[in-house]
Amino acid sequence: MKKLWRVIYAAVLSLVILSPARGAEEGSEDKALKEVREVVKKVQARYEQTKDLQAEFAQTTRIEGFATPIASSGRVYIKKPGRLRWEYAEPSIEEIYVNHDDVKMYVPEHKQVLVGKLTQMAASKAPLELLQGAAKLEEQFDIEPTPGKTRGAGGLPLVTLRPKRRDSEAVRTLDRIVMEVQPKTYFIKSLILHEISGNVVTFEFNGLKANAGLKDGLFDFQVPPGVEVVKAPTLSPP
Repeated sequence: MKKLWRVIYAAVLSLVILSPARGAEEGSEDKALKEVREVVKKVQARYEQTKDLQAEFAQTTRIEGFATPIASSGRVYIKKPGRLRWEYAEPSIEEIYVNHDDVKMYVPEHKQVLVGKLTQMAASKAPLELLQGAAKLEEQFDIEPTPGKTRGAGGLPLVTLRPKRRDSEAVRTLDRIVMEVQPKTYFIKSLILHEISGNVVTFEFNGLKANAGLKDGLFDFQVPPGVEVVKAPTLSPP
């Protein structure tokens, strides 16, 4: 179930930029903050025109206290509003489907599908609102320049997102997110989730295709014969 939490976080951040993400008002900002907000505005302009997305992803999870990171990879499909299909291909096959508030996690090796509600699994309304495109980026996060001199692809600044509210279990586990975007297209290139526990989860996205006309059927999961359906309990983050 810890992997499911990584996926929910990734879904939230992947779909945050499918939500309206208005740039903040400019006042007496320093140069770094202005530059970061300009990136956010360009990301907004790109994703406001995006109805669906598909991409390959590579995920690296570094757990505090463990020397060796956990690597995994697969494909992700997203469609407005609130539909997600997340497929792990390596190191083992797992499929996760989100349809608004409904979540299904299928593990072929175990011949089992876990079904539940996103509100149960996230212990917070905020992730659901983000998936449905009902939230604004600046309402959920403080937008900041990323400390240090490191820049992303094409010399663009890295954007740091810090949750504004800490009144839910899901949000309390997350310290900040660092977002890197592609130059020219301003699609997301990578997301780094820093948890308060010290765990760090990195997602790299490649081969992204937008507005390919993904069909709703791609996001509908049919339980295969012989597969057990298990109702998910109310979950707490790891």
